[in-house]
Amino acid sequence: MAQRGSHVADNGATADAVYYVGANILALEKRFAFRPLDFRLWIAIHEVTHRAQFTGVPWMRDYFLGLVRQALDLVDPDPKTVMRALTSAVEEIRAGRNPLDDGGLIGLLASPEQRGVLGQVQALMSLLEGHGNVVMDDLGKEYVAGQERMSRVLQQRRQRGGISGLVQKLFGLEQKMRQYEVGEKFVRGVHELAGPRALDRVWDAPTSLPTLPELTDPACWLARVGVAV
Repeated sequence: MAQRGSHVADNGATADAVYYVGANILALEKRFAFRPLDFRLWIAIHEVTHRAQFTGVPWMRDYFLGLVRQALDLVDPDPKTVMRALTSAVEEIRAGRNPLDDGGLIGLLASPEQRGVLGQVQALMSLLEGHGNVVMDDLGKEYVAGQERMSRVLQQRRQRGGISGLVQKLFGLEQKMRQYEVGEKFVRGVHELAGPRALDRVWDAPTSLPTLPELTDPACWLARVGVAV
């Protein structure tokens, strides 16, 4: 619904800005009868939180771009890679598992090394999206009329099934939808176990970020970074 980019201000300084995809915003407002001013303010809280994550944490931007570069450098168009992926998919199906569960086609075609990098990207994005959702909902309850309904509607929309859900799973987009839920549960869990300020430790350094397993076990992450529960 929104994207973050850069623009050059009048004084020549470069500053990050948040841009909205107007068609997406308008479509949701019309479909669910959201009040435009309330919905746009609520979404703005989420997106400005992301802006703060990337501009307020000195190492975040370079770390994220570094992960993206690693993932691109590991891309292997070799047909043998595709054949290995298909063989692996058949084995997964025989074992009663869905080979598209871990990242869709992208995850299926990734090498073990690439899956490691993709796992780091997924863990980071889950944290950032979950943190954005928590801030959006907590501030929204105080400052945005209709927040509860908007949150409920979008959560149900992310969990939809049918053809749309199948397409999401096929291309790994379902992982994007799950990031909100997994990351939000992690953030809420940290708050409940050690208080809101305990989450500050994730911004210390890349090594302080939760791993994929730690996202579902906040107590484990808290122990690793030395926060008492």
